[in-house]
Amino acid sequence: MPPKPWPTGLVEQPEPLVRRVLAPNPSPYTYTGTQTYIVGAENEVAVIDPGPNEPAHLDSLIAAIGEAKLTAIMCTHTHRDHSPAAKPLAELTGAPVVGCAPLVLDVEGGPRSDEAFDDTYEPDRVLEDGEQMTGRGWTLTAVHTPGHTSNHLCFALEESGALFTGDHVMGWSTSVVIPPDGDMGDYMKSLDKLYAREDTVYYAAHGAPIEKPRQLVRGMIGHRRQRENQILRLLGEEPSAIEGLVPQMYKNLDPRLTGAAGMSVKAHLIDLERRGIVSRSGNIWQTA
Repeated sequence: MPPKPWPTGLVEQPEPLVRRVLAPNPSPYTYTGTQTYIVGAENEVAVIDPGPNEPAHLDSLIAAIGEAKLTAIMCTHTHRDHSPAAKPLAELTGAPVVGCAPLVLDVEGGPRSDEAFDDTYEPDRVLEDGEQMTGRGWTLTAVHTPGHTSNHLCFALEESGALFTGDHVMGWSTSVVIPPDGDMGDYMKSLDKLYAREDTVYYAAHGAPIEKPRQLVRGMIGHRRQRENQILRLLGEEPSAIEGLVPQMYKNLDPRLTGAAGMSVKAHLIDLERRGIVSRSGNIWQTA
């Protein structure tokens, strides 16, 4: 964690068309908090990832928007640190909620997700891959990037080359992929998709701006492949449950993140199983 004071509630401006406001929700999963972005000039703006439904954060956003017209409230995905403020902000401003699809939380065979998802999210418009929202002097294009969640979107600011990456690529940590909604195979395909793009800077929901995005994405792809190879090496030595793999793979891990690490390992195993590389018997996994 960076040293305090953090700029919680303050307006920062990383480039002419972009401002950000840090929400007061720091945690081992959110770093210093969720960064809400305000895109556009003074007279017409969009908000990206309005964040948690915290009165102090809503007050900070309203103050940052000022007299400008709020054209759209845009959400990258529906984790509870990203989208719950969309509904109250829409009620306060009259702006539509636009962006990712709502998540179907219950499917045949059991719930698709866990309590980390926002069940209050009701978009007025869902953006498909390549669809755009426009305002005076700005254009935001949706980039479909499933993996961290099945409904995850990034938003490309066409005028500057910036990409708002939500939780798909972050400036402080790798993204957690939690099955069954999170999907490692989809996540890797989405990383490949971003690597093929030519965005100049990433603005993530957590952490500092990413000034060398393709270099970071290449490293993230390599890191995930390294984890996959590590799993295969360990299972080649001895079949194991996930609980036996985690302490061998994650040294000096913050105990609060043990569950998340286990879920990422599970996501890798499910992807490897689909590809016919590993199999399981009960909770024991082995190479196929």
